[in-house]
Amino acid sequence: MSDPQEKKKLPAMLLGAIGVVYGDIGTSPLYALKETFAGHHPLPLVEANVLGVLSVMFWTIMLLVSIKYVIVIMRADNRGEGGSLALLALVSEIIQDKPKTRWVITALGLFAAALFYGDSMITPAISVLSAVEGLNVVAPQFSNYIIPITIFILTVLFFVQKRGTGTVGMVFGPIMIAWFSCLGLLGLLSIVQSPHVMLALNPVYAFDFVMSSPHTAFLTLGAVVLAVTGGEALYTDMGHFGKLPIRLTWFGFVLPALVLNYFGQGALLLGNPQAIESPFYLLAPSWALMPMVLLATAAAVIASQAVISGAFSVASQSVQMGFLPRMEIRQTSDKARGQIYVPFTNWTLYLAIIFLILTFQSSSNLAAAYGIAVTGTMMIDTLLISFIIISVWRWNLLFALPLICTFLLVDVAYFLANAMKIPQGGWFPLGIALMSFTVLTTWKLGRSLLSGEIARQSVPIQVILDNADSIPRIEGTAVFLTTLGEGAPSALLHNLKHNQVLHERNILLTLIVGDTPYVTRGNRLQVDDIGKGFYRVRIYYGFMQNPDVPAALELCDKWDLPIDLMTTSFFVSRALIVSSPNPGMSRWREQLFLALSRNAMNAAEFFKIPANRVIEMGTRIEI
Repeated sequence: MSDPQEKKKLPAMLLGAIGVVYGDIGTSPLYALKETFAGHHPLPLVEANVLGVLSVMFWTIMLLVSIKYVIVIMRADNRGEGGSLALLALVSEIIQDKPKTRWVITALGLFAAALFYGDSMITPAISVLSAVEGLNVVAPQFSNYIIPITIFILTVLFFVQKRGTGTVGMVFGPIMIAWFSCLGLLGLLSIVQSPHVMLALNPVYAFDFVMSSPHTAFLTLGAVVLAVTGGEALYTDMGHFGKLPIRLTWFGFVLPALVLNYFGQGALLLGNPQAIESPFYLLAPSWALMPMVLLATAAAVIASQAVISGAFSVASQSVQMGFLPRMEIRQTSDKARGQIYVPFTNWTLYLAIIFLILTFQSSSNLAAAYGIAVTGTMMIDTLLISFIIISVWRWNLLFALPLICTFLLVDVAYFLANAMKIPQGGWFPLGIALMSFTVLTTWKLGRSLLSGEIARQSVPIQVILDNADSIPRIEGTAVFLTTLGEGAPSALLHNLKHNQVLHERNILLTLIVGDTPYVTRGNRLQVDDIGKGFYRVRIYYGFMQNPDVPAALELCDKWDLPIDLMTTSFFVSRALIVSSPNPGMSRWREQLFLALSRNAMNAAEFFKIPANRVIEMGTRIEI
């Protein structure tokens, strides 16, 4: 970071990264070690098990988070952006000439995004619930109020989403600094009482634990994985803060605090096995219990906010990349381009989270549902990054193949261990992921069939140009939105059929979303004069950007094509989609596509076109 301006921004980026990136993994100490020894597959609280579990937990964090995500995968930034969809777009660029491979990779990337939806429902529920459960330690008589308090906190959190997170985000950093400082301090004070717990840093203890009872160790992995949930967020949030701030804060602050706290809990259990009731809160002295409950709740809310914001981003990316129908996406800040609010996603998450809390009742029960979505995402990320390592970076295969196989072996082991929890609750995130994947792929397939049928019915634009001189003209500009690359838009054909006139200037407008996160203003437009008062205009956006057609058309001035919105009419085709006798997809998927189409946001509103300048032309299309 040699740029002086970048150096000035570094402190703020470090603070922001601590406040946003680590919320999920930072609240894992509330329940991870407890679930390992007191969960659905409890372990005897003997020294060999405590040291063995701590060693497995430490080396899992080091391998899956530190090495895999922070060191390796974060090198694969898509123009600065991270996350499963950004990685998918990056991999797709290198396999464009391999359609079968591209289809498989696209399916994997979409399923990773679908798994994230399941994860984004469980994280707020388990984080806030486990924090509020600290009231059981402070005053057991409060136990009946834990669920109502949890629901109240989450209800407030979801209701304030529409106001944006800019103001609240300013206090996230200091709160999370206080949180991780307390994690490290409480853990250190406990380790001082039983320093031999640090022997677990030796991987031999992890090896002995696994070898002494492979079946027990395998079941234990289902709880140990809770310590790395949120590790994938380090890559997902890379676009907001950059690689360097995340790497510095992880290795210099967050990782040491987490390790100290886990080992501190282990030291506490070695001296007092009864502390398994709540090893996290019992690290604190009695006078600090209530402040710790309040701080833990604040940290859990921040973890929830990070996941909710991530769900908004994934929904927005899915819409821009054509995997979801158009929906309302509000920009909540005129300064930070990544701050958005998606009402449908917000309230879907809220209802699912309340359902989870009322159904599972405790963080221990929710832990049974947690993990399979995270491990599935991590496994897919390993498969995707392997293409980058071999095809783009071209690492020496003698080094690359063992590294990839190690990552994959650990990912598969954790995924299979969590698959054992499907009957206890793992069915929920898996079911949400399957439903999300079905919706994403059905919409993509339906739009592909629809575009194909529209192209089949279209006529070459040259036919219109050849007859343009014989058609009456009226003043003004007509903009025809079209997905076609060459043919005449159906709205143009219908306008000619019914009104039998052409405007003085006619713009055939196509919006193209690329595989890059952002397209700069200078590369926004491509304008081609095709003669007879016709222009083909292409507007380019990245998959992290929201389209704004009027703003983009203002850039036409430098092509000597000034656009005055007051004298411009926008013609939009509204397709009336009906079932074909021989549909291109199964009947149930066709019905799902039709339902999604009926509920899609109006094109003019989505593209921010003034309603009083829009003329809709209906077209009946069979798919």
